[in-house]
Amino acid sequence: MRVLVMGGCGFIGTHLVDSLLAAGHKVRVFDRSTELSRAPLSNVEYCIGDFSDVPLLAEALESVDVVYHLISTTVPSTSNLDPVTDVQGNLVNTLALLKLMVQKKTPKIVFLSSGGTVYGIPDQIPIPETHPLRPICSYGVVKIAIENYLQMFHMLHGLEYVILRASNPYGERQAHIGVQGVIGTFARKIISGDSIDVWGDGSVIRDFIYVSDLVDLCTLAGELSLNGIYNAGCGYGSSINNILKQLFTAIDKTVKIDFKKVRNFDVPEVVLDIALTRKTFNWSPKIELTDGLARTIAWLKDE
Repeated sequence: MRVLVMGGCGFIGTHLVDSLLAAGHKVRVFDRSTELSRAPLSNVEYCIGDFSDVPLLAEALESVDVVYHLISTTVPSTSNLDPVTDVQGNLVNTLALLKLMVQKKTPKIVFLSSGGTVYGIPDQIPIPETHPLRPICSYGVVKIAIENYLQMFHMLHGLEYVILRASNPYGERQAHIGVQGVIGTFARKIISGDSIDVWGDGSVIRDFIYVSDLVDLCTLAGELSLNGIYNAGCGYGSSINNILKQLFTAIDKTVKIDFKKVRNFDVPEVVLDIALTRKTFNWSPKIELTDGLARTIAWLKDE
């Protein structure tokens, strides 16, 4: 299988590239810059450029069987500050990608959506894929819009699609500090002895999935012949306070916690129902939170 990984030099993308190579696939990467954590891989073809560069996108799509769309130019915590930029950078550019895929007869796309933002404040826990979509941040609104366009392109042009609504991935190579990825951010600050900002009282609950489990699912989604929307999480929740407690124990160090005023776009609890995903892909998360934290911390210390 010949694959194009959009965002293949990022946190999730680099792990996905490794997984696809291990499965025997030929990999091309499209990203705006090279990897931060390692040198370019000799067995990967790289297209370095902006998501809005249509001619380069067209070149990258040549002879591709599956596109993995992992690019996002915004994050949930900043998307509401400039929704217009969010729409232009993500939705408009994705529509250009889909149009090119139809022109190039690229048959399939796997899109990494957001299980943490598309549902909004949930009516039930865990949250199934059939739950109403009520996002309270622009990031989630745009993800839903892309999902809808994927279904439209499937109906009109026969484009195959798999949408994975991912929860909160974490693990090695997560480079964001203070913007996205609380586990990596917190662990770095604890190791360096810096204080930690927590929005609210720390009772917010999230579904954290270790990156290798997520990319295993992504790989399967590209290999199997199916269309649909699937949650991608670990299936249980952990509070921010619990994450901090476990990190303090694992690192054997504590730092000051500054509790800030709760943000109006923070959903109190998100835990995804992964029953459909387990059944469809014969997949289950393998890495428990304690082990995943230990691996992440070990990598950060080595880094």
